[in-house]
Amino acid sequence: MRLRLMEATVESLVELGWAGTTTTVVSQRAGVSRGAQLHHFPSKQALVVAAVEHLTDRRRDDMRRHAEGLPEDDRIRGVLEILAAQFVSPVFFAALELWVAARTDAGLRESVGPLERRIGRETHAYAVELLGIDESRGDNRQLVQATLDLVRGLGLAASLSDDTKRRATVLDSWAAVLERELDPS
Repeated sequence: MRLRLMEATVESLVELGWAGTTTTVVSQRAGVSRGAQLHHFPSKQALVVAAVEHLTDRRRDDMRRHAEGLPEDDRIRGVLEILAAQFVSPVFFAALELWVAARTDAGLRESVGPLERRIGRETHAYAVELLGIDESRGDNRQLVQATLDLVRGLGLAASLSDDTKRRATVLDSWAAVLERELDPS
């Protein structure tokens, strides 16, 4: 039941946005009673934060599965594709709704801020691992952070239109930069 509620929450955030996502809408989408929803999640904020956190964990597991098939001859471009996919996913678009709402809602910001910082640290560490680099060497740490900022920006662009072709050319160019600039371990 918790899983159905969390998945219905993300779907609602993506389709209806923060304002349109209500606990009543989520309960209906999940096929559970309002009382059952309140038993598991006493507020909209608790439900939404739990849903984004849960599905972020699931997406991380998906990322790990995709990373198993990375080609060694074009590993950096493959890593960029895996990272970029995280920022054009429904989970990212749901999180984007939370970020925008948290900008003006102090209570939501208190919940979303720590979650986003944790996810950011985990994503950074995973990017370092996928790239097979030592982030203390050269400009590696800054290059990984620039990569994550780049794919997040590409995700923002994708929230308004299909940006697939442009994203691919940008990632191709950035892969060439990383090939040249990363200090291998």
